[in-house]
Amino acid sequence: MTEILKAFLVGGAICAVGQLFIDYTKLTPARILTGYVVAGVILSALGIYGPLAEVAGAGATVPLTGFGHALAEGMKKAVDEDGFAGVFTGELTAAAGGIAAALLAGLTASLVFRQHDKN
Repeated sequence: MTEILKAFLVGGAICAVGQLFIDYTKLTPARILTGYVVAGVILSALGIYGPLAEVAGAGATVPLTGFGHALAEGMKKAVDEDGFAGVFTGELTAAAGGIAAALLAGLTASLVFRQHDKN
């Protein structure tokens, strides 16, 4: 139960900050989302996001900051294994599953709603 509570609190805090950006700044949602990915990369590079993800679990790995963290960790691992070429391949390898799932979900939703609109 404490794992669920930690995930809920951390994930909720991340989302609440995003909502505050939407409500109180003129930033577009696309810029906020992109900022979250970049923040995940930067916090991962500073060694901050990894420990947070270990404590909070899905509350830190599911939001877009977690995607940025996955990109940074994948690149770091690939550079350690493959040298400089890992800069171009590591982030894609680390995020391939999530990207493929998002594309498949988008395709499925478009087909469902396309059929719905025709009826």
